[in-house]
Amino acid sequence: MFHHHKKRRQKMNKKELIEKVAATANVSKQDTASVVNALLNEIEAALKAGEQIAITGFGSFKVVDRPAREARNPRTGEKITVPASKVPKFVPGKSLKDALN
Repeated sequence: MFHHHKKRRQKMNKKELIEKVAATANVSKQDTASVVNALLNEIEAALKAGEQIAITGFGSFKVVDRPAREARNPRTGEKITVPASKVPKFVPGKSLKDALN
């Protein structure tokens, strides 16, 4: 009898990303961690300031306003209002899309 296993989704965490970038760039993990953390902090700060970040060929990060909406509590069926919020959005660039297909 054959058992079909769903292919597990691979997930790379920040530590593994830093290790791979450090090895690829031939830079210490400590220096790479500083750069990766600074990059992520700058992206967050720009989004908080309402800026869009466009990295040609890779994609862009922006903030989208999500309007308030009505939903239902799945447990009780009661109507609830989900408040408006701002959410980060990543839009892939053409080169990244092409690399995946």
